[in-house]
Amino acid sequence: MPRPSFSLPDAHGKTHSLADYKGKYVVLEWFNPECPFVKKHYGSDNMQKLQADYTSKGVVWLTIDSNAPGTEGNITAEQAQKIMNGWKTHQTALLLDPDGKVGRAYGAKNTPNMVIINPDGKIVYEGAIDSKATPNPADIPASTNYVKAALDESLAERRSAIPARARTVAR
Repeated sequence: MPRPSFSLPDAHGKTHSLADYKGKYVVLEWFNPECPFVKKHYGSDNMQKLQADYTSKGVVWLTIDSNAPGTEGNITAEQAQKIMNGWKTHQTALLLDPDGKVGRAYGAKNTPNMVIINPDGKIVYEGAIDSKATPNPADIPASTNYVKAALDESLAERRSAIPARARTVAR
């Protein structure tokens, strides 16, 4: 399934367009800092570890706040910067979508709603972060992390598609 394109400002005022990341894996993470499920994954450092692990492998990680002004979870650019610093996040950018246009284009109704786009621009995963839909951080170790599984599988497939000789040279 092809992905809807978009351009959004980040917490520092820089505009990010999905087209800027053509040819890369991109994770879209819908975010509400007040959501108990978001707090579960950030409070335990689970999300930060995922972000750091995959951005270090060249994956672009775009966290998106699609909450409208006056609703729970809506944040200003300044609040977004404080959250990123205070929560020690490792995403590529925290994008602000206060009119919810991008959230609606992707059908994001929950947080964290996760989407993985492959280098060909196709959505390869869309849904929950893991198999335990609870706000309890103690459930993380026993759950299946769908995002990690989908990224690991996609990255392994991509790597195995490169001839062995090219892989050695690319290192």
